[in-house]
Amino acid sequence: MAAPSAQAQDPVDIRVTDANTVTTAQQTDVLIAGGGGTGLAAALAAASDPTLQITVVEKAERCGGNTARSTGMIPAAETRLQAAADVEDSIGEMVDDILSKNDHTADPARVRYLCEQSAPLIHWLVDDWDVDLHIVDDFKYPKHSRFRMHAPPGRNGENLIAQLLERVEATEQITLHTETALAGLVVDDGAVVGAETTGGMDAQFDVGAAVVLATDGFAGNTAMIAEHCPEIADAYYYGSPGNTGDGIRLGAALGAGTATMDAYQAHASVAVDTELLTTYAIIMTGGVVLNEDGERFADETKGYSRFAVDILGQPGGVGYEIFDTTIMDDLTGEFEDFDIAVEAGTFTRADSVEELATALGCAPATAAETVQAYNAAAAADTTDPVGRADGRKPLEAPFYGHRVTGSLFHTQGGLTVDEHARVLREDGEPIPGLYAGGGVAGGISGHGPGGYLSGNGLLTALGYGRLAGLHIAGA
Repeated sequence: MAAPSAQAQDPVDIRVTDANTVTTAQQTDVLIAGGGGTGLAAALAAASDPTLQITVVEKAERCGGNTARSTGMIPAAETRLQAAADVEDSIGEMVDDILSKNDHTADPARVRYLCEQSAPLIHWLVDDWDVDLHIVDDFKYPKHSRFRMHAPPGRNGENLIAQLLERVEATEQITLHTETALAGLVVDDGAVVGAETTGGMDAQFDVGAAVVLATDGFAGNTAMIAEHCPEIADAYYYGSPGNTGDGIRLGAALGAGTATMDAYQAHASVAVDTELLTTYAIIMTGGVVLNEDGERFADETKGYSRFAVDILGQPGGVGYEIFDTTIMDDLTGEFEDFDIAVEAGTFTRADSVEELATALGCAPATAAETVQAYNAAAAADTTDPVGRADGRKPLEAPFYGHRVTGSLFHTQGGLTVDEHARVLREDGEPIPGLYAGGGVAGGISGHGPGGYLSGNGLLTALGYGRLAGLHIAGA
């Protein structure tokens, strides 16, 4: 199996410093640690107060984080974009979808609040910042009951980040430093009043209003993954290299509470041979996954996070994804990730399932029988051999396929926060001057991989980022 595509960085050596020991420091009103979706949204929202000076530090050479590695799709209900596309949806349905996916193990109040804030988030991005988003209405991700994904051009997170970054760089009151990591927090009587950074900008900051922890989760920290998510510890790590738990560890050092630290988002669409993420739309528009014996082994539409673990349980941790020319044609030009995978030669084409299975390395005769059984159930709309009910269609020659594996993208547990994204102590009281969002904050996916509903990550990333910035700005 090929080596992982993302090599994680070493965790930052963090520290908490008493304000009385700080002699000189640079001045800023808001220090935002992390230049991904959370941090950029927080910076733009905080800029609603024109008197605030905002500093963003990003550990990597360029901004983006896991948001750039995603599809960039933000779920939201009751938006103007949905209405224009004749999509009927409601906050209640969105809440039900999220909670049903995680067996009601997420905090229902937090889920509802983020869902209530989802339409304002989309309208703020589109109206206030001219971010280009469109409704995805040609397929639904697993367990979404409505078309509620709001996507950037190319359905690619890099395009979303590019738009946000352009707005940040054009806002005079925001200063951005890359290759600069948050290394410490400065406290005075339990309140966060400053920060220390290292790297390109090695400095101490006197922070007048707040610090926002937007450094994402801990999926790149092997020790933390082994402790909290051991079942995925040996999988590919496909997330951002800088996600080493820095913000979570700093918050915990100040006595912050944590939640759902065992939750994570895995993915089942990473190509083994080219190490590229394709798209789970292959599955949701009719594709299937076999093992080396040519058999389907689980319902592919249970969600790419949980299904990734099922793939890892197969011989060699590999699955064999099969789809057809209709799916190939439908997805071409819709997903940049898919187009890149096609150009890289990820997919093998064949005129029969037997020929394709032989080329990929799984049992040809059994593979043909398996696809035939799937086709028969899909055509008759009868019980599927693995219990699948969504996104089925008979597959017809010519066929395409490739080898896939399960991978770890990001964690979904972190610091407890309130509705303003303020970090809470274990007793539930806010830590003055400290906010968190995205992977630093406890998510809405419950426990383990199975509770992740597509879009949960970006909902908490941009959602909490905006809420943090607005609260800091007093908006």
